[in-house]
Amino acid sequence: MNPDDAGPRLLRLFEGHRLTPAQRRIAHCLVQHAAEAAFLSSVEVAELAGVSQPSVTRFAMALGFDGYPALRKQLRELGLPEGGSPGTREEETEDTAPNEHQRAILAEIANLQRLAGMLADPEPVTKAARLLAASRPLLVLGLRAAAAQATGFVYFASKVHSDVRLLDEGGSMLADRIEQAVAAGASALLCFALPRYPAELLDALAVAREAGLSVVTVADSAFTPVAELSDVLLTAAVGTHLVFDTACAPMMLGRVLLEAMCDEIPGAEARLEAFEVSAASRELFRE
Repeated sequence: MNPDDAGPRLLRLFEGHRLTPAQRRIAHCLVQHAAEAAFLSSVEVAELAGVSQPSVTRFAMALGFDGYPALRKQLRELGLPEGGSPGTREEETEDTAPNEHQRAILAEIANLQRLAGMLADPEPVTKAARLLAASRPLLVLGLRAAAAQATGFVYFASKVHSDVRLLDEGGSMLADRIEQAVAAGASALLCFALPRYPAELLDALAVAREAGLSVVTVADSAFTPVAELSDVLLTAAVGTHLVFDTACAPMMLGRVLLEAMCDEIPGAEARLEAFEVSAASRELFRE
């Protein structure tokens, strides 16, 4: 089994079930550790997910299994990436074992590899790009940890889209700005949702849905609280090996989405060329 297939296979196993926040954490944990999930005990899963062992049992039962052993049997029947079993991995010597910083980077590389595997099906990104490209104005929402992702997306999207509006601060005016954009003709909103998910982010998405906007969300997992408020959900895992999460894969997914939007926006290339001419005349950059 290809390593890139492990995560998506697990996702299909969990789809269609209403899960509690704790159960979503367990599901996300199993996807993150797809290569070894079938060999983990319920206690090990609980420790990795930060929940109690009974929560793991209840999670298995929520999926329709008699208990965790039955779920683990199903995970084993799904197959493992070659070399994924802990018993088959070569022992690392003290000299060759990566340090904690290297492990964080290797984990981020693994997140990007899983994203590459999921992008083998281009349809979700294409569907999202069409919704976003057609919106005038286009709203881009990202609060707290996700604000940097939203800001970076808006910076580049503004070079090809005629009206992109950044929503990176919460508060009572957030709903006002969404309603004002709808009145101006907006039809879609792009949301970046990364843990921990601000309560006001969920409130904003509820306002957007009630106002008739199509919501495209880039999130770290299919089991986030924002999933039920999204018309299209695109996922890319965050890194969790450092004190603060890293978001290389969500950032890359945002750029991939923007690339697809360029194919859907009439005159995108001409706008880019016009910007380059303007930038050169104003001597904006130093080569």
